Amino acid sequence: MGRRIPQDKRFISDVKIIDIAEEGKGVAKQDELVMFIDQVVPGDVADIELQRKKKNFAEGRLVKLKEASPYRIDPFCPHFGVCGGCKWQHMDYNAQLLFKQQYVDNALRRLGKVDTASMEPILGSAETSYYRNKLEFTFSNKRWLTSVDEEVLPESMNALGFHVPGRFDKILDIDHCFLQQDPSNKIRNSIRDFAQENGMSFYDLRAHEGALRNVIIRTASTGEIMVIVIFAYPTEEQVEALMEHVQQAFPDLASLLYIVNQKRNDTIFDQDIHVYAGRDFIYEEMEGLKFKVGPKSFYQTNSAQAYQLYKITREFADLRGDELVYDLYTGAGTIANFVARSAKQVVGVEYVPSAIEDAKINSQINDIHNTKFYAGDMKDVLTGDFIAEHGKPDVVITDPPRAGMHVDVVQRILEMEASKIVYVSCNAATQARDLALLQEKYVVSRIKPVDMFPQTQHVENVVLLTLRD
Repeated sequence: MGRRIPQDKRFISDVKIIDIAEEGKGVAKQDELVMFIDQVVPGDVADIELQRKKKNFAEGRLVKLKEASPYRIDPFCPHFGVCGGCKWQHMDYNAQLLFKQQYVDNALRRLGKVDTASMEPILGSAETSYYRNKLEFTFSNKRWLTSVDEEVLPESMNALGFHVPGRFDKILDIDHCFLQQDPSNKIRNSIRDFAQENGMSFYDLRAHEGALRNVIIRTASTGEIMVIVIFAYPTEEQVEALMEHVQQAFPDLASLLYIVNQKRNDTIFDQDIHVYAGRDFIYEEMEGLKFKVGPKSFYQTNSAQAYQLYKITREFADLRGDELVYDLYTGAGTIANFVARSAKQVVGVEYVPSAIEDAKINSQINDIHNTKFYAGDMKDVLTGDFIAEHGKPDVVITDPPRAGMHVDVVQRILEMEASKIVYVSCNAATQARDLALLQEKYVVSRIKPVDMFPQTQHVENVVLLTLRD
């Protein structure tokens, strides 16, 4: 918790925003105090209100914009500033790319002591809106009231939308989201309206009661759509009525599923899936390869940019056809199957058993026979015996979660001494930490940031490491 700020020191005028922080907030300094401020852009001059103060930094909010940065633009979504997503909508896209590249460069240099001279320009996304292939919405009987709502109170306090930052039990009702292509908005609004009209109860996140809990919509580049309705405490009649409505209103859905989740958390990985209509999966496609995507499958949420990311990964690996490749944290085997045609064999390892089953199926449906997949904790699977059985890799591709690689995994990679490592990361800070360890035997040869998530501070980064002579 931060210290209480005296009223006379809470408001500061004419603050110059000088930088952007990793979490997307603007950075300002006054004397020795560093301030992190929401909804500002480097170059802005603003009056701010400090809300929390700690020993050497404070957090604040924008009160009045005095002078607009040249990077500042008008946000296109009416939910900007209330919804927790798309926090950089008020920043020109070229500026977003500039600051993302700057963030990666700073993280690698400062945290990893990496020479970033080989860094290439960031690859921007061709689409900066409607680019996501998966969204999850939450039902709630505690709607977050916006300033417009407070002027004219809504007839119902029910909502279907996104969590308000810092308020786990409050949901912002969303009419139009700019993240996913239609019919995503039509499907969500139709489900909400039908539930309202038929008196179905929306979930109470504090009391853990109510019929309707979540909706997940997945869209694929093939045009196929999956809808998953997640109930909490419904009657059989309510389940049948809502699912029948969705099927009738959207008859072209490739997959219509439902789940009854009565746990205290929203995760569905341990829940039974019920198929109401269609298949229990949809197909994604990339360079002629088909990927089976189920309700629990991991697939990059920006399909078009994922293709670019994987092409860069394959280019960095520079496979000639006779290499043994280890694909660590393989997920559903997307990268493994994508590079398999250019390699002698690919061995994929992943912690989640269901993802490994997806990876095997994705090899089968694409008639790929030179892949092997194994499930287990990376540091436990990647042993000396495992390497002795499968062979010392020529190339290691690693795409770990945000936490990066366990130190034991890094050590095992160093012991394997593959000629090349291609490290794909969604967190430049933990990537930099791992690169610092890998530089014991490797040289960073190429660096390429990739923007997978426009309007947010998140950025992917691909690094090629080559074994020292």
